[in-house]
Amino acid sequence: MKNFRIFLFFLILSFSNSNVVADMPHYLDFKYILNNSTAGKKVQDSLQKRLKNGISSLNKKEKSLQEEEKKMIQQKKVISQEEYIKKVNDLRKKVSSLQVERNSLLENISKDRTKARNEIMKNLNPIIENYMQEKKIRLVIDKKNIILSDEKLDITKEIMQSLNTKLKSIKLN
Repeated sequence: MKNFRIFLFFLILSFSNSNVVADMPHYLDFKYILNNSTAGKKVQDSLQKRLKNGISSLNKKEKSLQEEEKKMIQQKKVISQEEYIKKVNDLRKKVSSLQVERNSLLENISKDRTKARNEIMKNLNPIIENYMQEKKIRLVIDKKNIILSDEKLDITKEIMQSLNTKLKSIKLN
């Protein structure tokens, strides 16, 4: 009878331990998944390339405007006051246009980054839900909201592997 009670106690203890791990909130590093998943890396590279090319183009236009300004300043005494004012106004319009173009470039890249993030999240949610059902996990938290935790509760790599098999790339345009 005493052995039976000890056996029953350990049996109950072993069942309760398996449920404790499942009841513990797990976490994943969403930023890591965004930056290191196959689709995330491709999007990052594409956006960085577009930004670099766009800024390079804008810098060339800016240098051209600076040269135009230098020429205009040199011609100030040679040309009439009305013509000089007209050239200054044209230059201001070109500078304003350049600023609008720069803002547009940054805004478009920001929109595409947000679109890519949402697309990854849309594909990531079902993967996380399936993982939670398989492992009987009740809560998954983003790592940025955690101060200290056990590494055993980190599910980032498993989720990222599943995402990489499901989502190879994202079309932005």
